[in-house]
Amino acid sequence: MMDNFKKRFKVLYEKIKKVKHIEIYLAVGLALLLGIIYFASISTSSNEQTMTENDNLSTNFSSSAEYVDNLENKLENVLSRIKGAGEVNVIITLEKGFEYIYATDEEIRTTTDGTSVTTSNIILVDGQPVLQEEIFPIISGIVVVAEGGGDVSVKLDIISIIQTITSIESSKINIYEGV
Repeated sequence: MMDNFKKRFKVLYEKIKKVKHIEIYLAVGLALLLGIIYFASISTSSNEQTMTENDNLSTNFSSSAEYVDNLENKLENVLSRIKGAGEVNVIITLEKGFEYIYATDEEIRTTTDGTSVTTSNIILVDGQPVLQEEIFPIISGIVVVAEGGGDVSVKLDIISIIQTITSIESSKINIYEGV
């Protein structure tokens, strides 16, 4: 078995020796490999940074008002950095607040007259309900007052940023020029 491997290696080595300008091919291959490693590491660090930023947006909030305050502050910080925006104030209104869906256990019983009765009980672990899903508040509208709110390009930038962060329609975003 080892002799077979040595023979194959010798044949491969002889083929490689016959290739003209092998050092150029090796250099190009090495450069490609290094490029792939470099861009893969940039992509990984970028994804980790994005995940960290998203984690900051989904911090545990004790109330919808706290969630809104946090989001308003983040938007004000970002929007005030737009060239020409100036001082920015943001107000967010909600259609509905947090919604919590808890794990339940359904029990179906048949009564003596043949009808079925379904009862649903919330599952408790150590006396606490088991949270199955947390639905974040639904934003009904955003009002932005910015010193540069009269400039069309600033308005478009503000709308674009808000849509990217909140995923709401542009018709729910109102921008006004401040003093």
